[in-house]
Amino acid sequence: MQQQSVPIKTTQTNILVNSFIRSVYNWMAAGLAITGFVAFYVVNNDTLLQLIFGNQLIFFGLIIGELALVFTISARVNKMKASTATSLFILYAALNGATLSVVLLMYTMTSIASTFFICAGTFAVCSVYGMVTKRDLTGVGGFMFMGLIGIIIASVVNIFIQSSLLSMMISYIGVLIFVGLTAYDTQKLKNMALTQPAGLDAGTIRKGAIMGALTLYLDFINMFLFLLHILGVSRD
Repeated sequence: MQQQSVPIKTTQTNILVNSFIRSVYNWMAAGLAITGFVAFYVVNNDTLLQLIFGNQLIFFGLIIGELALVFTISARVNKMKASTATSLFILYAALNGATLSVVLLMYTMTSIASTFFICAGTFAVCSVYGMVTKRDLTGVGGFMFMGLIGIIIASVVNIFIQSSLLSMMISYIGVLIFVGLTAYDTQKLKNMALTQPAGLDAGTIRKGAIMGALTLYLDFINMFLFLLHILGVSRD
C-alpha cells in the first residue's frame, strides 16, 4: 500500500500543475484575443483613431494607464479579489489593443499574420522547453532581465539619435531576450504550481493564474513587436 501512494500522489500533483498551467494559458489567450479585437475595432473606427492618435494627451494617458495597471496587478494581486484581478487584466488587454492598433496601420495584414504565427510557434517551443527542461533557468532569467534593462536604455537613447541600425539591433536582441524570458517564466510558473500549498481556495488559484497570464502575455506581445519590426512589411 505504501509503495502505491507515491505514484498516486505524483499523479494528483501532475493533474493540479496541468490544470493551473492550462488556466494560465487560457487567460493569456483570452487577453491576446481581446487585444486583437480592440485593435481591429479601433483601426476601423475613424472617430476612435482620431481620438487616440490625434491627441497626444489621450495617447500617453493610455500608455500611463497601462503601466499603472501592470504595476497594480503585480504589486497588489494578493490583496485584491480574484474578480478584481481578472477585470484589471481584461482592462489592460483592451487598453493595449487600443494603443497597438497603430501596428495595423503601419504594416500589411499579410506580414502581421505571418509574423504572429512565427511568434506563436517560437513562443510555444520556448514554453515547452521551460516546462520540460531539468535545468534551472533562474540564472538565465536574471541575465535576460539585465538585457531587458539594456535595450530599454538603448531604445530611449535611440529616440534622440534615430539610428535605423541601432533600432534593428535592439529588435534582434529583444527577440532573444523574450525567448529566454518565456522559457524562464514558464518554468517559474511550473515551480510555483508544484510548491503551492494544498487546499488553496479557487480565488487564490485564479489570482495566481491571472498573474501568470499577464507575465506570459507581456512576453508574447513584446516578442511579437520585435519580430514585426524585423519581418513586417510596411504599408508605405
